Amino acid sequence: MRVHVADHPLVTHKLTVLRDARTPSPTFRSLVGELMTLLAYEATRNVRVTPKEIRTPVTTTTGVEIAEPRPLVVPILRAGLGMLDGMTALVPTAEVGFLGMARNEETLEPYTYAERLPDDLSDRQCFVLDPMLATGGSLSAAMQFLFDRGAVDVTAICLLGTPEGLERVERDMDGHDVTIVLGALDERLNEQGFIVPGLGDAGDRLYGTVGH
Repeated sequence: MRVHVADHPLVTHKLTVLRDARTPSPTFRSLVGELMTLLAYEATRNVRVTPKEIRTPVTTTTGVEIAEPRPLVVPILRAGLGMLDGMTALVPTAEVGFLGMARNEETLEPYTYAERLPDDLSDRQCFVLDPMLATGGSLSAAMQFLFDRGAVDVTAICLLGTPEGLERVERDMDGHDVTIVLGALDERLNEQGFIVPGLGDAGDRLYGTVGH
Protein backbone atom coordinates (compact mmCIF):
# COMPACT_ATOMS: atom_id res chain seq x y z
CA MET A 1 0.00 0.00 0.00
CA ARG A 2 1.29 3.44 -0.95
CA VAL A 3 0.40 6.45 1.19
CA HIS A 4 0.83 10.04 0.01
CA VAL A 5 0.19 12.88 2.45
CA ALA A 6 -0.09 16.23 0.67
CA ASP A 7 2.63 18.55 1.86
CA HIS A 8 1.58 21.84 0.35
CA PRO A 9 0.84 25.17 2.05
CA LEU A 10 -2.38 25.66 0.06
CA VAL A 11 -3.70 22.28 1.20
CA THR A 12 -2.81 23.01 4.83
CA HIS A 13 -4.35 26.48 4.63
CA LYS A 14 -7.64 25.21 3.23
CA LEU A 15 -7.74 22.38 5.78
CA THR A 16 -7.26 24.92 8.56
CA VAL A 17 -10.41 26.75 7.46
CA LEU A 18 -12.29 23.42 7.17
CA ARG A 19 -11.30 22.46 10.71
CA ASP A 20 -12.60 25.74 12.16
CA ALA A 21 -15.97 25.06 13.81
CA ARG A 22 -17.14 28.54 12.78
CA THR A 23 -16.81 27.87 9.02
CA PRO A 24 -20.34 27.80 7.52
CA SER A 25 -21.57 25.01 5.23
CA PRO A 26 -21.40 27.00 1.94
CA THR A 27 -17.75 27.90 2.58
CA PHE A 28 -17.03 24.35 3.74
CA ARG A 29 -18.49 22.88 0.52
CA SER A 30 -16.55 25.28 -1.67
CA LEU A 31 -13.28 24.50 0.11
CA VAL A 32 -13.81 20.75 -0.13
CA GLY A 33 -14.12 21.13 -3.90
CA GLU A 34 -10.94 23.19 -4.09
CA LEU A 35 -9.06 20.74 -1.88
CA MET A 36 -10.25 17.81 -3.96
CA THR A 37 -8.82 19.28 -7.14
CA LEU A 38 -5.44 19.67 -5.42
CA LEU A 39 -5.53 16.13 -4.00
CA ALA A 40 -6.83 14.67 -7.27
CA TYR A 41 -3.79 16.13 -9.02
CA GLU A 42 -1.60 13.92 -6.81
CA ALA A 43 -3.94 10.92 -6.92
CA THR A 44 -4.01 10.79 -10.73
CA ARG A 45 -0.24 10.91 -11.14
CA ASN A 46 -0.29 7.30 -12.40
CA VAL A 47 -3.53 7.40 -14.35
CA ARG A 48 -3.15 5.37 -17.52
CA VAL A 49 -2.76 7.25 -20.81
CA THR A 50 -2.24 6.35 -24.46
CA PRO A 51 -0.27 8.28 -27.11
CA LYS A 52 -2.22 10.65 -29.35
CA GLU A 53 -0.92 12.42 -32.42
CA ILE A 54 -2.15 15.97 -32.94
CA ARG A 55 -1.42 18.92 -35.19
CA THR A 56 -0.41 22.19 -33.55
CA PRO A 57 -0.45 25.49 -35.48
CA VAL A 58 3.21 24.80 -36.21
CA THR A 59 3.67 21.05 -36.73
CA THR A 60 2.47 17.61 -35.72
CA THR A 61 3.42 16.15 -32.35
CA THR A 62 2.52 13.28 -30.09
CA GLY A 63 0.83 13.86 -26.75
CA VAL A 64 -1.35 11.62 -24.59
CA GLU A 65 -5.00 11.10 -23.73
CA ILE A 66 -6.71 9.21 -20.92
CA ALA A 67 -6.71 5.52 -21.80
CA GLU A 68 -9.71 3.24 -22.18
CA PRO A 69 -11.32 1.88 -20.10
CA ARG A 70 -11.74 5.26 -18.47
CA PRO A 71 -11.08 5.72 -14.76
CA LEU A 72 -14.04 5.14 -12.46
CA VAL A 73 -14.68 7.65 -9.68
CA VAL A 74 -16.67 6.29 -6.74
CA PRO A 75 -17.83 8.70 -4.01
CA ILE A 76 -18.94 7.00 -0.79
CA LEU A 77 -22.40 8.31 0.09
CA ARG A 78 -23.20 10.72 1.49
CA ALA A 79 -20.16 12.81 2.43
CA GLY A 80 -18.14 11.62 -0.57
CA LEU A 81 -20.59 13.46 -2.84
CA GLY A 82 -19.11 16.74 -1.62
CA MET A 83 -15.79 15.71 -3.17
CA LEU A 84 -17.10 14.66 -6.57
CA ASP A 85 -17.16 18.02 -8.39
CA GLY A 86 -13.54 18.71 -7.47
CA MET A 87 -12.50 15.36 -8.92
CA THR A 88 -14.49 15.57 -12.15
CA ALA A 89 -13.24 19.11 -12.73
CA LEU A 90 -9.79 17.61 -13.14
CA VAL A 91 -10.81 14.37 -14.90
CA PRO A 92 -14.01 15.22 -16.80
CA THR A 93 -13.85 12.06 -18.93
CA ALA A 94 -13.98 9.75 -15.89
CA GLU A 95 -17.06 7.65 -15.30
CA VAL A 96 -18.85 7.97 -11.97
CA GLY A 97 -20.33 5.23 -9.80
CA PHE A 98 -21.76 5.34 -6.29
CA LEU A 99 -21.45 3.25 -3.13
CA GLY A 100 -23.56 3.70 -0.02
CA MET A 101 -21.80 2.40 3.09
CA ALA A 102 -23.17 2.34 6.63
CA ARG A 103 -22.17 0.76 9.92
CA ASN A 104 -24.17 -1.92 11.68
CA GLU A 105 -24.65 -0.42 15.14
CA GLU A 106 -24.62 -3.86 16.78
CA THR A 107 -21.57 -5.43 15.10
CA LEU A 108 -19.95 -2.04 14.23
CA GLU A 109 -19.01 -3.58 10.87
CA PRO A 110 -19.70 -1.70 7.61
CA TYR A 111 -22.20 -2.92 5.05
CA THR A 112 -23.28 -1.75 1.59
CA TYR A 113 -26.83 -0.38 1.42
CA ALA A 114 -26.72 1.02 -2.13
CA GLU A 115 -24.55 0.76 -5.22
CA ARG A 116 -24.56 2.03 -8.76
CA LEU A 117 -21.51 0.52 -10.44
CA PRO A 118 -20.66 -1.51 -13.54
CA ASP A 119 -20.96 -5.25 -12.88
CA ASP A 120 -17.53 -5.84 -14.41
CA LEU A 121 -14.61 -3.63 -13.37
CA SER A 122 -11.94 -5.74 -15.07
CA ASP A 123 -8.84 -3.70 -15.91
CA ARG A 124 -10.33 -0.54 -14.37
CA GLN A 125 -8.52 2.05 -12.31
CA CYS A 126 -10.85 3.22 -9.54
CA PHE A 127 -10.75 6.32 -7.36
CA VAL A 128 -12.72 6.21 -4.10
CA LEU A 129 -13.75 9.51 -2.50
CA ASP A 130 -14.38 9.62 1.24
CA PRO A 131 -13.58 12.70 3.34
CA MET A 132 -12.55 10.88 6.52
CA LEU A 133 -10.36 7.81 6.93
CA ALA A 134 -11.20 7.18 10.57
CA THR A 135 -11.36 3.51 11.65
CA GLY A 136 -10.75 2.33 8.07
CA GLY A 137 -13.61 -0.17 8.15
CA SER A 138 -15.85 1.52 5.58
CA LEU A 139 -12.99 2.35 3.22
CA SER A 140 -11.67 -1.21 3.33
CA ALA A 141 -15.15 -2.58 2.61
CA ALA A 142 -15.59 -0.17 -0.31
CA MET A 143 -12.23 -1.10 -1.80
CA GLN A 144 -12.93 -4.81 -1.39
CA PHE A 145 -16.26 -4.33 -3.17
CA LEU A 146 -14.41 -2.86 -6.17
CA PHE A 147 -11.70 -5.52 -6.20
CA ASP A 148 -14.36 -8.24 -6.04
CA ARG A 149 -15.77 -6.85 -9.30
CA GLY A 150 -12.38 -6.98 -11.00
CA ALA A 151 -10.74 -3.59 -10.38
CA VAL A 152 -6.97 -3.74 -10.90
CA ASP A 153 -5.94 -0.86 -8.66
CA VAL A 154 -7.82 1.43 -6.30
CA THR A 155 -6.80 4.87 -5.07
CA ALA A 156 -8.62 6.44 -2.13
CA ILE A 157 -8.67 10.20 -1.70
CA CYS A 158 -9.44 11.44 1.82
CA LEU A 159 -9.22 14.89 3.36
CA LEU A 160 -8.03 13.48 6.69
CA GLY A 161 -6.75 10.13 7.91
CA THR A 162 -5.55 8.46 11.10
CA PRO A 163 -2.74 6.02 11.83
CA GLU A 164 -5.37 3.52 13.03
CA GLY A 165 -7.30 3.81 9.77
CA LEU A 166 -4.21 3.37 7.61
CA GLU A 167 -3.20 0.32 9.60
CA ARG A 168 -6.64 -1.26 9.16
CA VAL A 169 -6.72 -0.64 5.40
CA GLU A 170 -3.19 -1.96 4.95
CA ARG A 171 -4.11 -5.12 6.85
CA ASP A 172 -7.40 -5.66 5.04
CA MET A 173 -6.03 -4.87 1.57
CA ASP A 174 -2.93 -7.05 1.80
CA GLY A 175 -2.07 -8.31 -1.68
CA HIS A 176 -4.03 -5.61 -3.52
CA ASP A 177 -2.72 -2.59 -5.44
CA VAL A 178 -3.87 0.28 -3.19
CA THR A 179 -2.90 3.94 -2.87
CA ILE A 180 -4.14 6.36 -0.20
CA VAL A 181 -3.90 10.12 -0.78
CA LEU A 182 -4.51 12.29 2.30
CA GLY A 183 -4.78 16.01 2.83
CA ALA A 184 -3.35 15.45 6.33
CA LEU A 185 -2.57 12.58 8.68
CA ASP A 186 -4.11 13.46 12.04
CA GLU A 187 -3.11 12.31 15.51
CA ARG A 188 -5.62 9.63 16.48
CA LEU A 189 -9.20 8.50 16.98
CA ASN A 190 -11.03 9.38 20.17
CA GLU A 191 -13.30 7.04 22.12
CA GLN A 192 -16.30 8.01 19.95
CA GLY A 193 -14.44 7.18 16.74
CA PHE A 194 -13.92 10.80 15.70
CA ILE A 195 -10.63 11.98 14.21
CA VAL A 196 -8.55 14.23 16.50
CA PRO A 197 -8.07 17.12 15.86
CA GLY A 198 -10.26 16.41 12.82
CA LEU A 199 -13.07 18.61 11.60
CA GLY A 200 -16.17 16.97 13.05
CA ASP A 201 -18.76 15.11 10.97
CA ALA A 202 -17.94 15.91 7.33
CA GLY A 203 -21.42 15.02 6.08
CA ASP A 204 -23.15 17.26 8.60
CA ARG A 205 -20.82 20.13 7.90
CA LEU A 206 -21.15 19.78 4.12
CA TYR A 207 -24.93 19.70 4.09
CA GLY A 208 -25.81 21.67 7.20
CA THR A 209 -28.06 19.04 8.77
CA VAL A 210 -26.53 19.65 12.20
CA GLY A 211 -25.38 22.99 13.56
CA HIS A 212 -21.64 23.38 14.23
